[in-house]
Amino acid sequence: MMRQYSRNKHLILMFLPGFLLFILFSYVPLYGILIAFKKYQILDGIWGSPWVGIDNFKRLFEGAGFTTALRNTLIFAGLKYLFVFPAPIIFALLLNEVRVKWFRRSLQTITYLPHFFSWIILAGILFTFLGTEGGFNQVLGFFGIPAADWLMDPHKFYGVIVATDVWQSVGWNSIIFFAALTAVDPTLYEAAVVDGAGRFRRAWSITLPSIMPTVITMLLLSIGRFLSVGFDQIYNLTTPTTSNVADILDTYVLRRMLTMDYELGAAAGIFSSVFGLILVIIANRLVKWNDPEQGLW
Repeated sequence: MMRQYSRNKHLILMFLPGFLLFILFSYVPLYGILIAFKKYQILDGIWGSPWVGIDNFKRLFEGAGFTTALRNTLIFAGLKYLFVFPAPIIFALLLNEVRVKWFRRSLQTITYLPHFFSWIILAGILFTFLGTEGGFNQVLGFFGIPAADWLMDPHKFYGVIVATDVWQSVGWNSIIFFAALTAVDPTLYEAAVVDGAGRFRRAWSITLPSIMPTVITMLLLSIGRFLSVGFDQIYNLTTPTTSNVADILDTYVLRRMLTMDYELGAAAGIFSSVFGLILVIIANRLVKWNDPEQGLW
């Protein structure tokens, strides 16, 4: 074993910085979970604060605002899994059918760009573009559709969040699916053409089943963050008129932290993590029940 380590010492040295950062930012903070089970006193520290058991969780579930935040979070999560998750898969399938290379590369570059801007910058752009005098309403006015302030209307807020999330993430998230498409055996397409299959039939019967393992893996990995529906996006796009429908678990935790109620914030974070873990276990069991070769473990 020592001979193997000595032979690969340069690779180990390259690995160590990333490993140490992972330990520092992913495992060392786990000590803070204790706050959820204590009446936290800053001067006494985490370990010196008195234990209160699950009292903080009772206070969380009974507290005003938690039910609303959980309901909004579940709605946003459901909408995003229904529309945002399939969007990069569909985009990769469509991009795979483009045969003009320069046009395909141009599309990829254009759709990647929003990913590299923070939601603070994107929110400024969207407030201008979706305002009553913005470009979107001017386009709608050309077709005789009356103007609306899209980011001020609570009834339109869910649709705006989903649409802007697709716009910001579809290009970047399609990379892994587009990479999976390059591994599909081209002889399968040739055989399908000989059998008379059209483009849609080839995509449905060959392309989609070929990348399905990648799709399932990405789905299982994302389910663990089911209740993390995009704090940066929603927080920066929230207005006073949409605050009721935009209040999610992450913003609820932020409000508790701003009032120095660290125990309730920690309890809400643990609830979100445990909920995601349960969903991952259930989803992995369902996938393996359907196909024993699939799944994360």
